[in-house]
Amino acid sequence: METGLLHLHNLLRWVVLIAIVVAIVQLLLKKDALKASKVLLISAHSTLVLGLYQYFFGPVGFFFIKTMGMAEVMKDKLLRFWAVEHIFTMLIAIILITIGHIKYKKGGAPKTTLILYIIALLLIFAAIPWPFRGEIARPLYPGG
Repeated sequence: METGLLHLHNLLRWVVLIAIVVAIVQLLLKKDALKASKVLLISAHSTLVLGLYQYFFGPVGFFFIKTMGMAEVMKDKLLRFWAVEHIFTMLIAIILITIGHIKYKKGGAPKTTLILYIIALLLIFAAIPWPFRGEIARPLYPGG
């Protein structure tokens, strides 16, 4: 089951990336971005739920902190990435996406939403274990 959840989590990453780029482009072109924003919000929160499950019940993330302690985890780049950096960076990005969507939906604040989405996109890019990231690298599609 763990592998299936990881695959789904990874697939949704691409949905989030596409949705955030579409929403940013629509906001830049001053088009109505509500649908793209909603798809982004739903896919980001779905990815978050899967990620939280994997973090707390999977073989990485919180497991490292439980078994080794926070001090040891923070000394190792790989362990720190999975136990701290990935989850908290993604949480911040999803919070920004949520705030941006709410602001856009309630008051149509496209500039604020655009800024929040761009910051979220940069955070997401920074927190993804891209294949070129050395020891924290994962393939573009796990198992592929």
